[in-house]
Amino acid sequence: MDLGLSAQVALITGGSKGIGRETALGFAREGAACAIVARDPSGLKNAVQWIKEQVPEAQLHAISADLSAEANAKAAVEDAINYFGHVDILVNCAGAAPGRVLMDIDDHLWNLALGVKFLGYVRMTKSVIPHFLERGQGVIVNVVGNDGIKPSYWELTGTAANAADLAVMQALADQYGRYNIRINSVNPGPVDTGRWEQLTEAFARDLAFDVPTADIRAKRSMTPHRIARPEEVANVVVFLASPRASFIHGAQLTVDGNQRKALMDRTDDGTL
Repeated sequence: MDLGLSAQVALITGGSKGIGRETALGFAREGAACAIVARDPSGLKNAVQWIKEQVPEAQLHAISADLSAEANAKAAVEDAINYFGHVDILVNCAGAAPGRVLMDIDDHLWNLALGVKFLGYVRMTKSVIPHFLERGQGVIVNVVGNDGIKPSYWELTGTAANAADLAVMQALADQYGRYNIRINSVNPGPVDTGRWEQLTEAFARDLAFDVPTADIRAKRSMTPHRIARPEEVANVVVFLASPRASFIHGAQLTVDGNQRKALMDRTDDGTL
């Protein structure tokens, strides 16, 4: 199916690896130009090379930016507009919350989680909406995470940041839908992005499991008994950004293999 994305420009944060990089590849395959944003210049260079190897004709522009400051988010948007002439799509995919249980979280960890995973999304959205209003259209897709709708006490900062993202983006969908700006969110569960080992170690730490047990329990919490591949999430993001999804607005789409998080916190005999 042709998604109708040729000649469109997508701006993707967190685009140097994981779901963000896979999303950029998906757009490139559909003929869209991509501005990819990340903090690490070398990671951006590698991502551009990786995409070009698979789509030699891809139109790519790398932007190094730290989204912990509003001025940097605004500069990233302006850079993409100056390079391609306009932006049609914003994909917010940058940032991760450090997890942990309540008694192990201090102000630094709260600020770290909310500073990029929540406020980074808000900063980019605030920076791109004036351009969308000027053009009379635009699309925002937020890659959030299922902690926001399936709270976990061992991933408490992620639960807070993701829930805040979903609430704010729903409110903005109500505000800006009348101006032909579509805003949707995607909530993946565990994804094999290269961070899975770290996440499993954190889960094992916070619930006092060994790492192999944590890995097994996490996978068994999903009906397919495996974690998602990055492209399985990216495919949904690209579709939601496309004209084929023109009447999907204000949606929160969960892509987590029907995860049941309570199964991760049970003993082998099924008790809590």
